[in-house]
Amino acid sequence: MSRHVEALIVGAGPIGLACGISAARRDVAAELIDAGSIAHSIMRYPVGMTFFTTPERLEIGGHPLVTSGAKATREEALKYYRGVARAESLRVRPYVRLIGAAGEGGTIRCTLQSRLSTDIVTCDRLVLATGYFDHANLLGVPGESLEHVSHWLDEPHATSGLDVVIIGGKNSAVESALQCYRAGARVTIVYRGAEWRPSVKYWLRPDLDNRIKAGEIAAHMAAEVVEISPEAVIIRDASGARTGIPADRVYALTGYHPDFALLESIGIAIDEATGRPALDPDTLETNVPGVHLAGSVGAGRHTSEVFIENGRYDGEKIFGDRKSRVQAEAEYAFRPRQVGE
Repeated sequence: MSRHVEALIVGAGPIGLACGISAARRDVAAELIDAGSIAHSIMRYPVGMTFFTTPERLEIGGHPLVTSGAKATREEALKYYRGVARAESLRVRPYVRLIGAAGEGGTIRCTLQSRLSTDIVTCDRLVLATGYFDHANLLGVPGESLEHVSHWLDEPHATSGLDVVIIGGKNSAVESALQCYRAGARVTIVYRGAEWRPSVKYWLRPDLDNRIKAGEIAAHMAAEVVEISPEAVIIRDASGARTGIPADRVYALTGYHPDFALLESIGIAIDEATGRPALDPDTLETNVPGVHLAGSVGAGRHTSEVFIENGRYDGEKIFGDRKSRVQAEAEYAFRPRQVGE
């Protein structure tokens, strides 16, 4: 037997919570579910991580984010988003996964799965705010599924005294290499590019370069991983020569992507070249009536275009009137940040 809600919001991260607030303030009865905990993606960030974004840009629903320093830490953000959900009396069901959805008689029939049961919920509007952090871009090499290989770094302290190989050349890989080094690991970073990405944060780049010059972190540039064994990471350099790098832990931090399989199963059209779903820019409604996307899930493979600071207004586009959508669009517009802002 199914039950009905006006709006089902899938994803209880900052964007999903903001959508829930927008719905509630317009008297739309909404229920939020998440395959993990509230703010599950932030929970998976390294312990003690500090956000680059200033606190006010992480705020949702007008609730102030109070921090002990200039920037919020992972732990402060988790406490904040839990508190907002409680203060707004949002109906959140953690550890419940959407496994399918289809239109049915003017409503949307959703199949939800928890640890104990599978339920059917119908809704007038389905909002997917599922982000991308749960789906890693795989290397596609033998050994990637071994127990000591991960696509997420949670606790640098656990790497102390170990040989650690970091694969990747963006912010997460660079920052993780530095964190593991400072936790006492013997770190090697492997990147297929000849030089670091321009998007690497301005304070991380010289730090890593100095560690490499000092011989404190080893680096293999313009190199590809061809295999991971229980003892080593096998790489191939530009000349074709192969080298084995000892590895007790391997962190393949090569990026993430939205759950394209789920979107396609619902019937959402996706551009093959960019991975972008078909989306009305004013309402964020997809080609499937009543199904909306909020946050980075709507950016396809260009996940770096949407952050908490601009995606937090998406709920206004979905549940607001035309005036609120125009206001949200203005807030969403990109404004270059000054150094140190």
